[in-house]
Amino acid sequence: MSFSGLLFILNFTGEKYKNLSKYNMNNSITTIAFDADDTLWINEPYFQEAENRFCELLEIYLPHHLISQELFKTEMQNLHLYGYGIKGFMLCMVETVCRISNHTASTELISKTIEIGHELLMKPVELLDGVTETLESLKGEYRLVVATKGDLLDQERKLKKSGLQDHFHHIEIMSDKKDHDYRKLLKHLDCKPKHFLMLGNSIKSDILPVLKIGGYAAHIPYHVTWIHEQHDVQLEHEHFMEFKNIKEVLNYL
Repeated sequence: MSFSGLLFILNFTGEKYKNLSKYNMNNSITTIAFDADDTLWINEPYFQEAENRFCELLEIYLPHHLISQELFKTEMQNLHLYGYGIKGFMLCMVETVCRISNHTASTELISKTIEIGHELLMKPVELLDGVTETLESLKGEYRLVVATKGDLLDQERKLKKSGLQDHFHHIEIMSDKKDHDYRKLLKHLDCKPKHFLMLGNSIKSDILPVLKIGGYAAHIPYHVTWIHEQHDVQLEHEHFMEFKNIKEVLNYL
């Protein structure tokens, strides 16, 4: 082999391992937390399907896109009261019907609106590609945690149907995901931020708060994201990673 060929191999190998170790976390992570909706299983497409059906119901009052805007406005106004999840979404749909119709909507229309919510609660749990294999590879080597927002009963239902419960040391269903919520979680886990890695599809909820408290965070984009969770600013941070899929985490541990 020529000297130039050997040099190329050494440079390529060095760059490869440089990329794998650039986050300097290989030997520090002990606890890995996973968001659930649109990280472990499909969620947002079901909500968008339900919203489309809702807008179709109300097209006798307003165009589709305006109904969608009104529903989102209602959700944001009530977020501090209802929190995240399907039940809050149902209440917001009913409130939007009343406002848009000027309280003239029929009981049949209200019933059809509630039915959309009920059907959303009964949706199947469909795991995303690579989830089971990744959890099986990490189990026993790291303390695995679910850290997700949403309605308690609904998230417990989805977790049970997913068949993933036995992979996790702890399940945390959070009312919100701010930095103080993560600090509370880490205190409960007796885990320092430098030993904590969070994986999720939302930059706003899964990434930024964890980086703020000194933890590691990996973004796994999903093709559909609720507008409230969208974050378009390019993020650069020494503890931040961007993965194409959940299995890529295995290359960095």
